[in-house]
Amino acid sequence: MARWADLEAAAPLIASEGRRLLYARGDGEALLASVRGGDAPRIHPVNVGIVDGELLIFVIGASPKRRDLEEDGRYALHAHQDPAAPDELALRGHARLVADPARRAAAIAAWPFEADDSYALFALDVEAAVLGLRAADEWPPRYTRWTAA
Repeated sequence: MARWADLEAAAPLIASEGRRLLYARGDGEALLASVRGGDAPRIHPVNVGIVDGELLIFVIGASPKRRDLEEDGRYALHAHQDPAAPDELALRGHARLVADPARRAAAIAAWPFEADDSYALFALDVEAAVLGLRAADEWPPRYTRWTAA
């Protein structure tokens, strides 16, 4: 299981550009795909944060994405794209529920909205990352890939 900090150490370009893309709109934002069993994948807009070397998301109540992450854990995440600067970041891995009160408090302190006790905190382990860089008129993108050992 690789944390965001492992990605930073092993693939600093992907991590630094990935952070830029995730926080391009100010708060960390992305699209999260989750799955559960044989069900079809679901796509969810989420706030993401990089806190103490971990990629984190808060998930509300009994939402389908929370059940997906608790029961299956597999995810794919894609940063929003700006059509004027269409760089892209795609991540895949497994989500883990975070129960540690200190880690939760650190995440809440860095979060753009109030996450009360009804929100579950998940750490997203990064098993694979793809960064695509290109100018608006350039095709194809220049891809850089990283896979956790």
